[in-house]
Amino acid sequence: MNRLRIVLVSIALLSSAILAEVLAPRELMARSGSLDLETAIPREFGAWRLAPNVQPITPTDQEGVVDPDAKNGQIYSQEVGRSYLDRSGNLVMLMVAYGPVQNYRLKAHRPEMCYTAAGFRISQKHGEELVYNKGQHPLKLTRLVAEREARFEPISYWMRVGNDVATGVVDRQIIRLKYGLRGIIPDGALIRVSTVGLSQEMSFKVQDQFIRDFLAAVAPGDRNFFTGT
Repeated sequence: MNRLRIVLVSIALLSSAILAEVLAPRELMARSGSLDLETAIPREFGAWRLAPNVQPITPTDQEGVVDPDAKNGQIYSQEVGRSYLDRSGNLVMLMVAYGPVQNYRLKAHRPEMCYTAAGFRISQKHGEELVYNKGQHPLKLTRLVAEREARFEPISYWMRVGNDVATGVVDRQIIRLKYGLRGIIPDGALIRVSTVGLSQEMSFKVQDQFIRDFLAAVAPGDRNFFTGT
């Protein structure tokens, strides 16, 4: 009886391994010659001008906390961080990171994880929707506040996985599964906007205006890279 059980278990494990291999996603959604973020992200638009002396915190090196996978280029193939000032002197920091592979092992990191690793306290996390263009579906944002010593940094971000915007861990898993059942490994992008020196209410108000202006300034053919479809 024990021998029969061992045989049945072995058959089940072998069948599972074969099924997993057959169903494993194989087609990369990312294509060669992907969008060049350095040129796609405008340096000036609307009321916003580049502030070259201010660099936002990056996903790959959170002020000394290094992500080895990201540093080896396994998660992000492109990463652009810039800061902008409007005519009122409001400073907004933009970070866009692109990864050609979003699967169970390699996936873009949520800012709350990266900021926590860099010693920030995360609070007031919640979701909101931003209408950035009439006739388009609202953009689903995640909001939070990161604090460390005297630094108070409200953050808005969203993550594109394939042609969808993910709002959380479960949501992202479901989206990857949806593509996986079609044999596709989706690509992904993290778009993060943050401010310092403003109250929380004013920060999110300024960030909303920045996001609207930014998406309006991006070339129409490139906009889906940032918003999905």
